[in-house]
Amino acid sequence: MASPARWNHVWVGTETGILKGVNLYRKQASNYMEVSSLSRAQEVCAMCWGDEQESEIFLGCRDGTVKIFSTEKGKFTEFRDCSRGEGLFRGLAVHDSSLITCVESGLVKVWKEGAHEGGNTEINAGPKIAKMRQNPEMRHCIGTGGKENDLKVWDLQRPDQPIFKAKNVRNDWLDLRVPVWVQDLQFLPGSQKIVTCTGYRQVRLYDPCCPQRRPVLEALFQEYPLTALSVTSDANCVVVGNTQGSMAIIDLRQGHLVKCLKGFAGSIRSVQCHASLPLVASCGLDRFLRVHNIEDKQLQHKVFLKSRLNCLLMTGRERWEQEEEEHQEKICSLSQENMKEEEEDEIWTMMETVQDKASRKHSTEPPPQRCRPCKKPKKIP
Repeated sequence: MASPARWNHVWVGTETGILKGVNLYRKQASNYMEVSSLSRAQEVCAMCWGDEQESEIFLGCRDGTVKIFSTEKGKFTEFRDCSRGEGLFRGLAVHDSSLITCVESGLVKVWKEGAHEGGNTEINAGPKIAKMRQNPEMRHCIGTGGKENDLKVWDLQRPDQPIFKAKNVRNDWLDLRVPVWVQDLQFLPGSQKIVTCTGYRQVRLYDPCCPQRRPVLEALFQEYPLTALSVTSDANCVVVGNTQGSMAIIDLRQGHLVKCLKGFAGSIRSVQCHASLPLVASCGLDRFLRVHNIEDKQLQHKVFLKSRLNCLLMTGRERWEQEEEEHQEKICSLSQENMKEEEEDEIWTMMETVQDKASRKHSTEPPPQRCRPCKKPKKIP
């Protein structure tokens, strides 16, 4: 039977280095780290799935180590030293059993399994990287961006030059250069388009198929820096969050604000939409994990996790309610089987051992002594 960790719906990494698994239907959060050995050096800065079956989670820590957690076993199985470059992890990805890491200094490295140090691929993506993401449909392609380091798309099979390099927008109405600060990015499923959000409240859509390298669409949201984004399952909208705890849904076809999601009280650090369900999970500095319904804007789940939250992963499974019912049925059936086994063991232990006559003859133990009958006292006439 799989570990109970397999049934968690959302995984969250914290500033204190704890990996938390949350089961939304049972409202339970489990810590998968020894709290006594925690330190700020183990802060979880980036997370990614290890495979499509979601059996492993890769965690990039502040000290440069990458930890591998098995959801099947419910424990950490491997630790890797990936401390190359300077700064924190800004992205993790897995491709063909190779680990892809990106740090703030711009070093993107492919850690091939079993390869020596010189056999690993390295890319210099430029300084002050804020985010690196993998194309889910073309897993050998990644995108990078940061402060004064505009969007670049790299092919790991041809790492010498980026296959796409964004061009800054034209000067503003004062003929001043517009600053660049890419905070997050994501590839749109079913196309080669890329959407980014910036520290200057801009949402930009790029299409590498177009001859121009400037964004084909730009939208603005409020007055505060945007920190995280995620594309909805239909790829028509993007969900963005900012430093003031505001989260909104923006239409990528027209650039209009569709709706706002409420209930936040701090900066949003990570946002992720479900792959097929109309759900979006978010976390941030207010220590709450929230799951909203995109269609009706309702807050469906809200879990307090005690620590400041950096990043999250949401499972791609769809049958949440049925899985919970099946899980409860398995637990009940196992408990009933255990009760039956315990009752049978008690019955067998209470039964006396019976020996036949032949075994008594050959037995080396002395025969049991019989008690002499008590003599009744004689009556005196």
